[in-house]
Amino acid sequence: MATYYASKAFVLSFTEAMAGELRGTGVTATASCPGPTSTEFGEVAGSSKSNLFKRHVADAASVARHGYRAMLAGTVVAIPGLQNKLSVQSVRIAPRARSPRHFRQTQQRSLKMTDWTDTFLSAR
Repeated sequence: MATYYASKAFVLSFTEAMAGELRGTGVTATASCPGPTSTEFGEVAGSSKSNLFKRHVADAASVARHGYRAMLAGTVVAIPGLQNKLSVQSVRIAPRARSPRHFRQTQQRSLKMTDWTDTFLSAR
């Protein structure tokens, strides 16, 4: 997950920098930061079983609409939903040392006995 989160941080930082450089040119840059979204990717990656996907999961169509409207409006960072906006702000005010633990707990899968057995047996 470290690589995934690092790449998200890079894309966000890059988009913000590009938006600054493009200001006044008529070209905009928008980063869509939707939070957990119900897609096939989540199923394939196994993240749909993580704690992150237990509540406040957006559907892909509403995320796409939000991002598209934000792009048309010239919004640099598009964050749909109050819960996602609060999550983003909480990272800013939480102690930096707390973030890795929080992200790990959020990403942990809710393992049932059958999931654990499948994981254990496939590792052998």
